[in-house]
Amino acid sequence: MFNGQPIRRRSVLHGAAAAAFLGTVGASRAAATNASGQPHVVQSPDHRLLLKLFHTPAGLYWSIVHDGFEVVRRSDLGLLLAGDTEPLGAGVSLLGSSLAESRNSYRPPYGRFADLDESHNELTSRFYDSARRVEFLVQARAYNQGAALRFVLLRAPAPALELRGESTTVVLQSGSLVWASRDESDYTRVPAHSIPVSTNQVSDVGPLADTPVTIEVPTGHRLSLAESAREHYPRMLASSVDGQTDTLGVHLATSAQRGGGPTDTTFAVELPFITPWRTLTIGADASALVDNGDLVTLLGRENILGDTSWIRPGKAYRTGLTTAAGIQAVDLAVVRNLQYVHFDAGWYGPEFNNSSDATRPIDALDLRQVIDYGRQRDVGVTVYVNRLAAERQLDEITELYPEWGVAGIKFGFLREGTQEENDWTFEAIRRFGEAHLLVNAHDNLRPAGLERTLPNYITMEGVRGNEHFPTPRHNVALAHTRNLSGPMDYTICYKQSRLQTTSAHQLAMGAVYYSALSWLYWYASPTQFLTGPSELSWFDAMPTTWDESRALSGDVGEHVAIARRHGHTWFLGAMTNESPRQVHLDLSFLKEGRWTAHRYADGTASTDPRATPVVQSIEAVDSSSALALDLAPAGGQAIRFEPA
Repeated sequence: MFNGQPIRRRSVLHGAAAAAFLGTVGASRAAATNASGQPHVVQSPDHRLLLKLFHTPAGLYWSIVHDGFEVVRRSDLGLLLAGDTEPLGAGVSLLGSSLAESRNSYRPPYGRFADLDESHNELTSRFYDSARRVEFLVQARAYNQGAALRFVLLRAPAPALELRGESTTVVLQSGSLVWASRDESDYTRVPAHSIPVSTNQVSDVGPLADTPVTIEVPTGHRLSLAESAREHYPRMLASSVDGQTDTLGVHLATSAQRGGGPTDTTFAVELPFITPWRTLTIGADASALVDNGDLVTLLGRENILGDTSWIRPGKAYRTGLTTAAGIQAVDLAVVRNLQYVHFDAGWYGPEFNNSSDATRPIDALDLRQVIDYGRQRDVGVTVYVNRLAAERQLDEITELYPEWGVAGIKFGFLREGTQEENDWTFEAIRRFGEAHLLVNAHDNLRPAGLERTLPNYITMEGVRGNEHFPTPRHNVALAHTRNLSGPMDYTICYKQSRLQTTSAHQLAMGAVYYSALSWLYWYASPTQFLTGPSELSWFDAMPTTWDESRALSGDVGEHVAIARRHGHTWFLGAMTNESPRQVHLDLSFLKEGRWTAHRYADGTASTDPRATPVVQSIEAVDSSSALALDLAPAGGQAIRFEPA
């Protein structure tokens, strides 16, 4: 249900859009129709990646070669129809194939880069299943950043198809390891066939991992399995496959991932219909994987909101639930160069009480007064809205909040998983976008390129962040795992008694993690940081959206160093796990000329990482310089480079 009404079952591809799409199929240059069992091949523009599509009497298969190494061995590709034991793809006839190329760039309204190269080559193969009388396409794209596959369901005897899952697998090189996490848990490094069975109170039970799933290949390659353009379709999880070593399967959620709501073992799609992309970001090493980490965004459907000039990335602070606390938070925002203050759960009453009204602040809070005070100081105000309230009051919220001057919504306890739940979330975020409200979605949601389609969807949770005070190893792993497929609201703390890291480790998160809307000083009071400490000048200067990003060093769970440029200034963050280490970096990413490096480094290591001081220094460098970064146990370093 959506706002009290049933959600219309919409196809991503329908009407005039469907006709236009189908008119392009076969218009590109034709590829030779290979004999059964012989692959069609599409290669990336840089010729380093080969994506192979096999058609055999037993079914459809795919594989990937990168730099001459078969990083994905021949793997299944198919959809499972309700009531059928054999996948769509077995025993089908190949009607023809075509190749096309695209050499475009994409300029996102915000992101890790000012411009993204979305050049790719695409193989489109048309098949007919005579037993089921279903005609469909398989689209396979090869990018310099990785590969993607999806189905386009064209025609069948009925206007809709009932699906129950996918038979698609990813068969890895022997000895490959995956970094698996479920329901915002810590990451576990295991073989593909040994993903732990979740013990959390989640709905889909089994050896399942949330996407993205990062894969270590013995050749040194690092891969990231994810999805993109997921609309009107269940969420994907990766699974171990019974009896198959070194194999990951595609599992479609049958329930919301935090429980509650109906269980749907099948779902219907109206034809024609495009399934989500199954994406595999590829890097020759862990740093290259991070550099290629925008593939999921690139494959998202294009912006449907139109004008994005009103979208303002920035840093945010969560305040107390009184007028006085809000005013004080705005003052903190001015001093610490924050763009937003936020009123969290409880500002309109108990969030799980159906009588709580998300259009009526509690008596202690004059929300309009705080909004007006913030507007005079160029500080926006965002508010929390639980899903229960949004289900009842979406029309009122989208009309009233813009009138008040609310800048955005932190959307809580969303239930992502089934087709119906995902449809509800999509429509709600779209409605908020049409009302010029930013959305930060909280709960175990996972990126799937939706921030390109709905650019007001500026960040999301789906991470074990500082609310749980995770281990340094987990923090380091996030750069090569969860943050690869989209923005990540980690809720950065500082000088908090429950942290397991040094303060420099927390500072470095500002450059290592990407989120266009970033929360700082979680659990802190405004008075704690109004006048210092002096190292907060790093956070003061830090932006949240970037013109250029470079991963400089690291491997999953060990350490990471990432540099990002905003305008003429570079920000570099480096973090290590529980082990101390010295990281050597060259500065060739800097342009010509002299630069001033402002360093925020670990001081003498303490047995308690929280007690390790931050030591600041300034030095002159240029692009030929080499830096040695001494990282304490659970430590880090942050460096700001400014033109001299």
